[in-house]
Amino acid sequence: MLPKYKRILLKLSGEALMGENSYGIDHKVITKYAQEVKAITDLGIQVAIVIGGGNIYRGMNEAETGIERAHGDYMGMLATVINGMALQSGLEKAGLYTRLQSAIKMEQIAEPYIRRRAIRHLEKGRVVIFGAGTGNPYFTTDTAASLRAIEIQADVILKGTRVDGIYTADPEKDPTATRYETITFSEVYKQSLNVMDMTAFTLCQENKLPIIVFDMNKEGNLMQVIMGKPVGTLVKG
Repeated sequence: MLPKYKRILLKLSGEALMGENSYGIDHKVITKYAQEVKAITDLGIQVAIVIGGGNIYRGMNEAETGIERAHGDYMGMLATVINGMALQSGLEKAGLYTRLQSAIKMEQIAEPYIRRRAIRHLEKGRVVIFGAGTGNPYFTTDTAASLRAIEIQADVILKGTRVDGIYTADPEKDPTATRYETITFSEVYKQSLNVMDMTAFTLCQENKLPIIVFDMNKEGNLMQVIMGKPVGTLVKG
């Protein structure tokens, strides 16, 4: 059976890297994710990754922190680069070739983001990690993931979360909530379901880029998604 997708963008949350900890990075999670990514790259899948920074710093309410929003967002961007470096290390220990590209210049640790160079790395079988979001405040890493996926002409965005898809309601609060296997962009809008932030979601809709929301923490799920199995929830036009 052939994989359904050739080039993917995997969106991971920073919080996922905490594992059982309350803060920071759990190396066991990094190792697990690296093995999952290695399994699909062995099939020839081209993989790009965007990771959040919420395990280190999240841009918060200015009234609570005393830090203005734009300044806090830049701090969050730096947190994503730290996570990107940790993930890069884990991927390389698993035997993968990687490149970390940053939307904010920091030549000693990452390449600057250059679209054509990123695509070339993917074509050569390297895993490309995009750090520092879009490089602009007021945009989330979800938006960065959507933007980069469109720029590199990915087939799909795979949003790895701790839940196994999109539900009619929050399954942690409502035991009667049921999971969608597929749903359209317009239905997500109508039902005010929380998939991505609105900017990111609209970018995907306008560019006809499908999104799959799935549980990244269940072993083998990433491979199942790549092979086109009905794992998680597919959002499409």
